[in-house]
Amino acid sequence: MTTIIPRATWGAQDWDGTPATVPFSARTEFFVHYDGGTAITRTGYAIMRAIEAQHLSQGWSGVGYHFVIDQRGTIYEGRGWGLQGAHCPNHNVSGIGVQIAIGGDQTPSDKALAACRWLYEQACHKSGRTLSKRGHRDGIATACPGTKLYAWVKAGMPAGDYEPAPNPGGSLPGGGSGAGAARYQVTINGLVYGYGAQGDHITKVGKALVEKGFGENYTSGPGPVWTDADTKNYADFQKSLGYSGNAADGVPGESSLRKLLGTLPSKVTAKPAPPFPGTDKFGPGKNNANITMLGQQLVRKGFGTFYTQGPGPKWSEADRKNIQAFQRAQGWTGSNADGLPGPETWKRLFS
Repeated sequence: MTTIIPRATWGAQDWDGTPATVPFSARTEFFVHYDGGTAITRTGYAIMRAIEAQHLSQGWSGVGYHFVIDQRGTIYEGRGWGLQGAHCPNHNVSGIGVQIAIGGDQTPSDKALAACRWLYEQACHKSGRTLSKRGHRDGIATACPGTKLYAWVKAGMPAGDYEPAPNPGGSLPGGGSGAGAARYQVTINGLVYGYGAQGDHITKVGKALVEKGFGENYTSGPGPVWTDADTKNYADFQKSLGYSGNAADGVPGESSLRKLLGTLPSKVTAKPAPPFPGTDKFGPGKNNANITMLGQQLVRKGFGTFYTQGPGPKWSEADRKNIQAFQRAQGWTGSNADGLPGPETWKRLFS
């Protein structure tokens, strides 16, 4: 099972100025990068947060790579498929930039190489052409991606029989057995599609599939969370368009999504989050309008599973469990996912 960890899960900050959207038709190159001359000792989400902090300090909008891969073969979303990169001057529109998170003399793992090769094949499929395999130094004078990775690129990016690693934190929300169903995500016009993606746009896709006669795998829904049922139904729709193989894996591309919906939905700029009312407004025994507003937003975000009625102004265990599910989706654990909203939970929920 191949999973791309989305920005929201690893804890990305809001874009400091949203990067421009780039159509797949403009992609002609695939660039491989490393982190630099020093070995990486961070693991998991900390890798992405460190890259993000560095790139923001350089005045960039956020992480400049389209994807980052750690030594476990886990893939993290940076710019994703649809946004302009900031990884190689004069190649940020034409090139997909992927960092394998090693530095210095570190040797890339077989799993990391397999994940990078998988991304390359996906990029070729989505753009409809064979992309040029390049190391960073092919675009600009630099030591990147280091001797070992560059030799691998020049050898044709061989990946053997290794499979990319699954999500280290377990399955993304959405359920389903997943037998034979693709479990990666894509970003199109700023909106995420694929296993675990959430929002009104996911419900819209599901309803359109049902209207066109491709809803047989739903047992509930559709929406607002993308599950294996959505993937299987979307694959049936892709096959009806004449797609086959990887082109009919059930994860949307721009062309099929436009044919399903008539137009490509785009991300709407979020309104500023309302001011956090304070921790004293939430918890057992509390009863106020802030709890109602919180519950309604949880439902909008797809985290209303535990409500059997409401939400309403009186604090309940359902409120706590829904908030905890939202916090865990941010990658938080322990006391950071206790089900009680703090300023950061509030900000992310309403962003």
